[in-house]
Amino acid sequence: MPLSSESIPARDIRDRLIIGLDLPSVEEARAVVKRIGDAGTFYKIGYQLGYAGGLSFAEELIAEGKKIFLDLKLHDIGNTVEEGVRSVARLGATFLTVHAYPQTMRAAVAGKAGSKLKILAVTVLTSYDDKDLVEAGYAPVPAAELVAKRAAQARDIGIDGIVCAATEAASVRAIVGPERFIVTPGIRPAGSEAGDQKRVVTPGDAIRNGATHLVVARPIVKAADPRAAAEAIVNEIASVQS
Repeated sequence: MPLSSESIPARDIRDRLIIGLDLPSVEEARAVVKRIGDAGTFYKIGYQLGYAGGLSFAEELIAEGKKIFLDLKLHDIGNTVEEGVRSVARLGATFLTVHAYPQTMRAAVAGKAGSKLKILAVTVLTSYDDKDLVEAGYAPVPAAELVAKRAAQARDIGIDGIVCAATEAASVRAIVGPERFIVTPGIRPAGSEAGDQKRVVTPGDAIRNGATHLVVARPIVKAADPRAAAEAIVNEIASVQS
C-alpha cells in the first residue's frame, strides 16, 4: 500500500511536498526559502539554480536540516554517471534523478552504493506527450506505454523510485510495487495555469494515484504568499487517504 497520511508524522507529511526552486539566483532562492519558513522541509534544485551556485546552496540547506532533491537528470557513459553520482552522494542530498536508460540506471546504482542517496529514474518528461515522442524519433508509442516499460526496467535494476506524471502514478505503482518512491512533477493546484506541462493533476489526485512525493514549483515560488501556498498543498496532502 502507498503511504497513509493517518500514520505519517507532521514533519513527514511536509516532506511529501518538494518545493521546486526554479529560480535564477541563489539570492532569490534564499529569500523564497526564508519566506516559506518551516512550512517547507524539502527543496528541489535543478539546472537553472544548480548552474548558478545552487550546489553550494544545497549544502547550506542540508546543514539547516532541509532535504534536497537534485534534479540533474544524469545521462552519460556509465563511468561518468557512476562517478557523478558518487560525488552527489557526498553532498548529503536525499534524491537525485537520472534518465531511465538501463546503462545509466545501473551506473547510478553502483555510484550511490554505501550512501543514503536515493536514485530516481525519469521515465518520460511531463512536458512530453505522444506527439513529442514521435518528433524525438521514437516509433509511435503512447507515452504511458514507454513509462511502463522504463518503470519495469528501473524496478529490475534496483532504482529507488520513479519520476513520472501523476496521471501515470497508479499504473507505475502497480509495476514497481509498494516500497518504491513515486515522485510526480507537473502538479498544479486547482485554478493554476498548466504552463509548459502537458500531463498535470491536482495535489490530491496525485496522492490518490499513489504518488509519495509531489514537486511543485511555480504555484509556490511565484505566489504572492509562498508560505500560504505551501501550507495549502500540505493540508491537501494530509486530508487525502493514500
